[in-house]
Amino acid sequence: MEWRASHILVKDRSLADDLLRRVKQGAQFESLAREFSTCPSKSSGGDLGWFGQGKMAAAFESAVKRLSPGSVGDVVQTQFGYHIIKCTGRRD
Repeated sequence: MEWRASHILVKDRSLADDLLRRVKQGAQFESLAREFSTCPSKSSGGDLGWFGQGKMAAAFESAVKRLSPGSVGDVVQTQFGYHIIKCTGRRD
């Protein structure tokens, strides 16, 4: 199984919560990623491409597995910071 996801990575939990609220209210995920994310993927709107099991931090991977394509999950904390994750694909 492989997944495709985009994310917004920030260091501050309150900023992550605020950005998630904005996404759920209809703000464009990709625009917020370009503006706020600290990950190099920000230049592509947060797109991380396709990845298989064991390629991402465990908490990140676990969160992506629970999402259906097109959905955005709750804030997830890893050693890199706080992620807002959008699942954009799934394939066998």
